[in-house]
Amino acid sequence: MEPSDAFSLTQAPFTYREALASGLTPDQLKNHQHINVSHGIYRPDGWDFDLRDAARVLSAASPGAWISHSTAARLHELILPPWLADSEELHLSKPRQLPQLRRKGIVSHNVTALRGEIESVDGMQLSTRSRTWLDLARVLPLTDLVCMGDQLIRRPRAEFEGRSEPYATLTSLREMASRHRNLQGIVRARDTLDLMRVGADSAPETLLRLAISDAGLPEPELQLTLWGREGGPSADAGYRARRIAMQYDGAHHLDELQRFSDRRRDKAFENAGWIVLIFTQKDLADGFQDAVMRIRKALYLAWRDPKLASGFEGIK
Repeated sequence: MEPSDAFSLTQAPFTYREALASGLTPDQLKNHQHINVSHGIYRPDGWDFDLRDAARVLSAASPGAWISHSTAARLHELILPPWLADSEELHLSKPRQLPQLRRKGIVSHNVTALRGEIESVDGMQLSTRSRTWLDLARVLPLTDLVCMGDQLIRRPRAEFEGRSEPYATLTSLREMASRHRNLQGIVRARDTLDLMRVGADSAPETLLRLAISDAGLPEPELQLTLWGREGGPSADAGYRARRIAMQYDGAHHLDELQRFSDRRRDKAFENAGWIVLIFTQKDLADGFQDAVMRIRKALYLAWRDPKLASGFEGIK
């Protein structure tokens, strides 16, 4: 392999085999420019740690193993709680029947992985997003696991994300969970599946929905559109029968152009006789406690669909 093919030996870690393939001799590897990290792995002197580069070389130096758990989650850009989002731990998994991997500073796991649960990404073996979610079921609190699960099953916007299919479906995740009945955390994973919903575009939206449920309020419709069809103004969540729209406006909504778009969106709902509730990072910080009280009050005061008021239809 030539250094220019995938990486530079002067800019990123590399394996002993990669060094020889690039033309370096064993004696040259002993000079001060290359530091032996562990068996078969070297890095350039002065290299600044990069999780992706470290994971790539670790995978390359560990045949039969794959990057997993929180390391895989970070590389896949999955939603993680703050205490884990910046973790630079390196997790490596091997099949259960192989000997335990022993590398200094590496968190190793011996697990059972089935076909389709490991993939090749940027030159490394990596657990899939779905399998990573399942592996983290033993570590993440329930709400954080639901946030990650909602991220996997949400419908992407092809024009912005370059894909039209979700990473997973509830059915595919249930089937995977059923194949790993003895995995640590499997009970929490099953509980999570019952709480996941298609439609949350961010972790705060999921947390708002869970706070509404915990308060005993009716479950809202997600990605609700004003006219009941695509192409018009939409709300992150809401109650059509009560004409209540809810929006979570995160940090990017502070942009002037975005604020103008948001106001036009909200005005369309208001002109149609809807109550519009706006929630922000301040609401997220208090666990949406104040938000729940506002929603409860809005439900009490809101217009009621005649079918609902007469008892012929239940609230959705």
